[in-house]
Amino acid sequence: MRNKKIQVAKYVIADFLAAMIAWIIFFIFRKVSIENDLFYDINKVFSDGNFFKGVLFIPVFWLVLYFVQGFYQNIYQRSRLKDLSQTFVISILGVVVIFFAFLLDDHIYTYKNYYLSFFILFVLHFVLTYIPRFVITTITVHKVHKGELTYPTLLVVSDESKAVEICNEINSQEISSGAEFVGYVSIDGKEKEELNKLNIHKIGFEQEISKIIEQKHIEKVIIVLKKEDETKIYDIIFSIQQTQVEVFMPSDRKDLLTGNIKLKAIFSVPLVRIAQEQMETWEFVIKRLFDITVSLIAMIILIPIYIIVAIIVKTTSKGPIFYKQERIGKNGKPFYMYKFRSMYADAEKTGPMLSSGDEDPRITPFGRFMRKVRLDETPQFAHVLKGEMSMVGPRPERQFFIDQIVKKAPEYKLLHKIKPGMTSWGQVKFGYAETVDEMVERLKYDLIYLENMSMITDIKILLYTFIIILQGRGK
Repeated sequence: MRNKKIQVAKYVIADFLAAMIAWIIFFIFRKVSIENDLFYDINKVFSDGNFFKGVLFIPVFWLVLYFVQGFYQNIYQRSRLKDLSQTFVISILGVVVIFFAFLLDDHIYTYKNYYLSFFILFVLHFVLTYIPRFVITTITVHKVHKGELTYPTLLVVSDESKAVEICNEINSQEISSGAEFVGYVSIDGKEKEELNKLNIHKIGFEQEISKIIEQKHIEKVIIVLKKEDETKIYDIIFSIQQTQVEVFMPSDRKDLLTGNIKLKAIFSVPLVRIAQEQMETWEFVIKRLFDITVSLIAMIILIPIYIIVAIIVKTTSKGPIFYKQERIGKNGKPFYMYKFRSMYADAEKTGPMLSSGDEDPRITPFGRFMRKVRLDETPQFAHVLKGEMSMVGPRPERQFFIDQIVKKAPEYKLLHKIKPGMTSWGQVKFGYAETVDEMVERLKYDLIYLENMSMITDIKILLYTFIIILQGRGK
């Protein structure tokens, strides 16, 4: 029996106490090494207001840092090696912040004191934090190996023989892997007699996967499909992408999602892990802070331009200043996207149509200019601020065109794992698509971005976009 809240509490309490003890020892060290009079008056430690401020706020600061880092997620699936690397990196980052926020203005005799202080605080915090984490994680791992701790696991099956082979490998291990098969979902709706003999029974159909994961508290999903069913992988992943489950496939299917997979011998069986997360939690936090900062600054700077553009749009053609259109965002959620109107008011009176480029008669003369320098897109900074979009991400499309794209390229659904963006690698490399076929062609660039998501990549794309705007090469 497991209780995630208790397990999280163990790490939180251990981290809090480690941060507090590290600070106390470090503070005493500073008094001894710098003031050099502690042994004459021990009360100087406890009479210093900074001592008590540190005892109260420093541990809280560290806990916030760990939450942002995402350390307390997937708490029963922690790795001691990963704990080591995460603790090391976050300790360096946190000590740098503390050093510059609290210690840089200390009175010192030599700069060697700074270097020594930094080293001592880092070592104290890292060692005192990692040892309890190592102990807690080791106890958890041993419980898994003894079979006392299990992970509810769901099979999604069309290839029964391969699924049986995987299950037999997992169940035959001398040391338990923690896999507890709660049942299988049959892609073709048929009963899998060989799986039934293993006491693994059908508990639903493809359309019910997300509901089953929620109801059964599934933590791992193993997808085993026949060759002819491989295109369904995108629908399956899309249906469970909002969950925190780990998704695996047999290693001979690794070519399906090139770039979005990680090889992993889970359960001591070679499987491919399909990455649900494109970046670490702390990277997404930084990306969101970056989006908020840039969009706020841009909206303030652009106020005069907004007013001028609004006047020109209104006076040069009949119709509203802004054009509102429903687009599909993260996890397939629709939202209304606003742009400065660049076409005549009745441009789509016959139904949804893609722009046919510079010669499109539906585009107004000023609209043609706006598209060249991306002025029509600038109201979308508001969507970035609201969290519906990001500065960088695949361009959001209308459901009408998504349905057509998916017929030709079902992997398009993978783009809905992240927020759409004001600009994208597809926009930079390809520009506006004039046909569905061009949308499919542009898709490869967006999938490359999905594979290589990082703040560095985002900054590069923004710089390329800025160059395109300056050169007026938008289309």
